[in-house]
Amino acid sequence: MLSVRDAESIILNLVQPLDKQLDIEVVDLLTAANRVLATPVISPLDFPHWDNSAMDGFAVRYEDVQQSSAEQPTVLEIVEEIPAGYQPQVTIQPGQAARIFTGAVMPKGADTVVMQERTHRERNRVFILAAPQPQGFVRHKAAFYQAGTNLLPGGIRLKGPEIAVLAAAQCPQLTVFRRPRVAIISTGDELVTPDQPLQPGQIVDSNQYALAALVRECGAEALLLGIVKDEPAALHEAMTYAIANADLVLSSGGVSVGEYDYVEQILESLGAKIHIRAVNMKPGKPLTFATFLNQQGLFPPRTTALYFGLPGNPAAVLVTFWRFVQPTIKKISGVAEGWEAEFLKVLTHFELRSDGKRETYVWGKLHLIDGVYKFSPAGGSQSSGNLINLAQTNALAILPVGKTLISPGEEVQVLLLR
Repeated sequence: MLSVRDAESIILNLVQPLDKQLDIEVVDLLTAANRVLATPVISPLDFPHWDNSAMDGFAVRYEDVQQSSAEQPTVLEIVEEIPAGYQPQVTIQPGQAARIFTGAVMPKGADTVVMQERTHRERNRVFILAAPQPQGFVRHKAAFYQAGTNLLPGGIRLKGPEIAVLAAAQCPQLTVFRRPRVAIISTGDELVTPDQPLQPGQIVDSNQYALAALVRECGAEALLLGIVKDEPAALHEAMTYAIANADLVLSSGGVSVGEYDYVEQILESLGAKIHIRAVNMKPGKPLTFATFLNQQGLFPPRTTALYFGLPGNPAAVLVTFWRFVQPTIKKISGVAEGWEAEFLKVLTHFELRSDGKRETYVWGKLHLIDGVYKFSPAGGSQSSGNLINLAQTNALAILPVGKTLISPGEEVQVLLLR
């Protein structure tokens, strides 16, 4: 049985990002949010586009005002008013100034802006009451970005700030990676859909819905294949279809050692190489990870298709997704960095216990208390079958092998669930 760290290493070393030539598409800027940029963006525009004012005030020649003070103000003639969006018409000469507003183009001849709070105006004259800094409050052309250089690198996920930059750079269309396709299968004779009447012994399939939501949160497409009975022929058909139509397949259930657990033997019959059969973690021990080489061109334009056989218990499904599947999807998607699981050392607000035999994951919440993050476990049972108290979980506390107790006020490592 593999350690969690060894399992993570095996999985992520086998994950291949989408291809920068084959797996791309062009999208409009308004639909680009949360997509991964495939190629660097280069803009023909400088930022700022021109020298402009960072303040409401007066554009002046520094040499005219460098000795100004409240006792001996410099008096200048106001020769023009320059609001934002206006092209200055006058060149500032010695003894002159222009009224200027934030963002407006600097007039020729002026090199400094005096903020209005340090001036006094009388009709067409302005009194400069304090000496400014040379070139003060002037934003110079290309100070933020120089045209022709990389504006944004490839391999980043586009959020609000990046969308704003691209809009300002007049990039109405972008080349992004396609969304990874993730097929989802729930296995088990006992499963029913949420809209079916529940009979004794049956269980509602929550895994399909949870995994679909989590997959979409990662920016991937969810291909829902529904519930498949514990019948080898039906499982073989569903798994064959999933492998042929997705970059990554997630099945839940059927990977333990019961008489109706067929997933691994079907994987082997389909030519899979099984790299992981169990992981020394709780919950989530019965985890299968396999790969299929694309020797016969059966898969999407990738050399390898990936398969996760997740446990059937709902809490185990979520924990193993957060720990292994989420980084996998992020890496496949083309994100250059930041796809690894994110950990943080925090204080625990309550006692955390484990039997010490396996690396144990306790779900709960991070709270900011007096400026310090503290972890509180979810109330009630931490059973892998208890789905109810997983609601609003934002972190998993980790008790390593051999650690049976972490007392209140002690440090604990947590996996952040972003």
